[in-house]
Amino acid sequence: MSASPFTDPALVHGALYAQPDRLAQRTGALHAAKIRGSDAADTIADLAVRHQLRAATLVDIGCGRGATTVRLAHRYRTARLLAVDRSPALLGATAARLPDDRHRLLILTVDFHHLPLRANSVDLAIAAFCLYHSERPAEVLAEIRRCLVPGGRAVMVTKSADSYRDMDKAVAASGLDPDADTRPSLYAAFHSGNAAAITATALSVEQVLHEEHAFRFQNLDHLAAYLVTSPKYHVPPHLTVNPDALAAELRRRLPDTPATTTSTITYVVARRP
Repeated sequence: MSASPFTDPALVHGALYAQPDRLAQRTGALHAAKIRGSDAADTIADLAVRHQLRAATLVDIGCGRGATTVRLAHRYRTARLLAVDRSPALLGATAARLPDDRHRLLILTVDFHHLPLRANSVDLAIAAFCLYHSERPAEVLAEIRRCLVPGGRAVMVTKSADSYRDMDKAVAASGLDPDADTRPSLYAAFHSGNAAAITATALSVEQVLHEEHAFRFQNLDHLAAYLVTSPKYHVPPHLTVNPDALAAELRRRLPDTPATTTSTITYVVARRP
């Protein structure tokens, strides 16, 4: 097994993303808790248009449930859209959000280390919150370079390695997982601290933007709704599928007060020379 669950192929290609509901619950809990920080999909679309105003073909790599794909479809009204992910379930969710764009949307269930795209065929590539799922993100970036036309742009997005550390500390303090705050980051492979340098192995970096996001979970029920979706924690199995049971166990061990945590979101815009 890999050091991080996010780079363990068995988990990434299986339980973590086999169904869209788990990802929807994770993002929903985070969005409900957010008290500071822009909408990432909007920021990605803004950066894309600013650096690559026109694009005939664009690819959203690791598209997940399609939040960014939808924003790009609205900004690039005539572009051919390629939505790439390893999870057929997530790709199905993406397609369902773009019923009026089926004529220009191509769904690709593939490994992003081996994109089934011709060289020099893509004007704009997005790789948001996905490159930390590879132990070899530089190889994915080399694939992105191969597919981009000369002068084409890519936007990579990731999180800081210390994202949500306050949650790690809370889980450790509860005694449910005493090692939660010493375990390797889920984002260790590609994070705010190394994203630009790794990107520069394949592309010319044009802009790096760091933005701190803050989250306030109102109580332990709200916190548990997020924690059950995270593969980082080693808690009893019956608690990993039942947020109510996890919240009840946390209340036995911790004061039921609001919890605040942060994450730095980093955007790297790069160009193929």
